[in-house]
Amino acid sequence: MAYHDKKQGGGRPGRARTVSRAEGSADQLRELLARIDHRGYPAYKELTGQWEFPGYTLVIDHVQGDPFASPSSVHAEVSGEKAGFPKSLYDQKWKKTALEDHLLRLFDSSTRAYSFRAGGSGKSGLIESSRPGQEVLERSMCHVDTADGSLFLGMKIGFPAHGRTIDAKSLEKILFVYLPECIQKTLFYRNLDREKLQQAIDLADDQHFIREEMGRRGLIVFAGNGSILPRRSGVSQLPMKEAVPFQSPASLEVEMQLPHRGLLRGMGIRKGITLIVGGGYHGKSTLLDAVMLGVYDHIEGDGREYVLTDATAMKIRAEDGRIVEDADISMFINHLPGGTDSRHFSTENASGSTSQAANIAEAIQAGAGVFLIDEDTSATNFMMRDALMRELIPEEKEPITPFLERISEIYAGYGISTILVAGSFGAYFEKADTILQMDSYKAIDITARAKEIAAAHAEGQKGPDASAMAGKEEENAWHAAGKEGAARPVRPLRLSERSKLRVSGKEGFSIDRGRADLRYVEQIADPEQVTALAYITQQILTRADGRKDLVQLAEETCRRMEKEGFAALYSGHAMPQMAMPRKLEICAAVSRFRRG
Repeated sequence: MAYHDKKQGGGRPGRARTVSRAEGSADQLRELLARIDHRGYPAYKELTGQWEFPGYTLVIDHVQGDPFASPSSVHAEVSGEKAGFPKSLYDQKWKKTALEDHLLRLFDSSTRAYSFRAGGSGKSGLIESSRPGQEVLERSMCHVDTADGSLFLGMKIGFPAHGRTIDAKSLEKILFVYLPECIQKTLFYRNLDREKLQQAIDLADDQHFIREEMGRRGLIVFAGNGSILPRRSGVSQLPMKEAVPFQSPASLEVEMQLPHRGLLRGMGIRKGITLIVGGGYHGKSTLLDAVMLGVYDHIEGDGREYVLTDATAMKIRAEDGRIVEDADISMFINHLPGGTDSRHFSTENASGSTSQAANIAEAIQAGAGVFLIDEDTSATNFMMRDALMRELIPEEKEPITPFLERISEIYAGYGISTILVAGSFGAYFEKADTILQMDSYKAIDITARAKEIAAAHAEGQKGPDASAMAGKEEENAWHAAGKEGAARPVRPLRLSERSKLRVSGKEGFSIDRGRADLRYVEQIADPEQVTALAYITQQILTRADGRKDLVQLAEETCRRMEKEGFAALYSGHAMPQMAMPRKLEICAAVSRFRRG
């Protein structure tokens, strides 16, 4: 299978180590378990290897060092002939991902009934694989080979022990009773609920159709009527019960004839500048949050499965304290005190405005096509300056060119749209192409009325001095080189022979003494994406030669992963639990890595 062609042993990626690997029948595995029963825990390592069970191969990739360590890595392989899945379920990339996601959800549901049933010390009896959330992501723990339909499903098992003494009888129950039942329910087409599986594939097909149709129609967001946007709580991504279903304003409503669902109507947001306004707690940020995660497909019943966003949309916010290394923020910030060059700006502790400027500059470099911005998480002085402040502080004394004065230029010059949530920034009315009001979670198109108010309010108001702004425009222009001119080569990072990689949920990761803080990279949907980002960052920084820029290195990595899957990141036997990030998150992770 493609997942194992490159594997040369455990340990750090890229380093081979010799491991004694057994091979035999299920009966021979049972005999080996009987021989090592009640021995010291390290004897479990004799199980490493592959064992032939009826209908599938069980491979024990790595055995944990003791019952309290990370669980042992195991995977099952099933030939395409025995698995029996029709080619029509995985003949397109989006279908293949949906099929793999569906199988992982089935396996997770099956193992929950058996996990920790075999008790003992530490992690004894644990059985788990990936536990997908509401998003459908490509993951390392399940792989369907498009050539022959063969399957790979990885998992973690806590090998049972009492103290540090092997409990082989409990492991025998896991490997010969619990696990076979879970595998049979998951990896064999004849045993599945075919209607539910087909529904998952059809939904993926419809979502792909919508994304293609959005591109043809110049839409950056589609939000289906009847969608449930609010979440159950701040710590739950499940849909809120009894929430107000979303309904498009008539002026923005579009309809699509989907391949499977049929006619679907919903709101289409076109390229350009869109403002979302309204009172507090009326649903502005809720809509933006749904749009933000609409870059991923969602499962049936999520409520947002028909809320889809341009795949290059990037959430932009202030990020006080982030590291910035050699970024060109001159589009927004110039003539800083002390003569700091804003075209080569670096800091260990960015302010709100400089961090937001850097985030935009880096997103442009990485290929973002849409900016998603919420006033609540933005630096106020970066977003705008009112007339009174302009009168008090002359333009030549203010290093910040507000986003308000660049938003139209960004769309006209770079083709990057903006969706902005604003509760108090009425100055953006004049810039916006579309203005939506959220009123008790109901979307209303108020573009015409808002433009009237803006025009009336502008009469007699004193704006910025034209001559001062003309000079500042020339000084702040991102120079004729454009996006390519702002790219900087990546400095290589030397790692120790025994470099340690640690992941902290969705918050970030560390490599040796270096660390990346990803708490404010808000479109990371799953901790397994962070694991992938850690391995990608390690690979990019060690492969950097001081000549290629970050985007070039990220694109090379994406191409390798497109061709080789997660094996492009990890060559050991025990494949980590990873989920696919976007190129935008790859660039964001590397940019936030603080070298030790």
